[in-house]
Amino acid sequence: MNMIRNHNTQTALISLETAAIAARGGFACLFSSSDEYETALISERRAQGHYDQPLSRWPVAMLAGCVLMLAGSVLLLN
Repeated sequence: MNMIRNHNTQTALISLETAAIAARGGFACLFSSSDEYETALISERRAQGHYDQPLSRWPVAMLAGCVLMLAGSVLLLN
């Protein structure tokens, strides 16, 4: 009876040690510095399209407004 209990205890201890080693491995960092992490993070977000900006029409509208104001002031002063 005592032999079976020792065997079960030994098996449980080995299983626990194996689980602890696996858990410690899960906390290991893949990156050696924060710069590597940031580079990988930005690359992944670019691949997902997070940094794509839609084309804005504001610059064109502002340029057209400035051209119209300039043309209006030239016509008024002549």
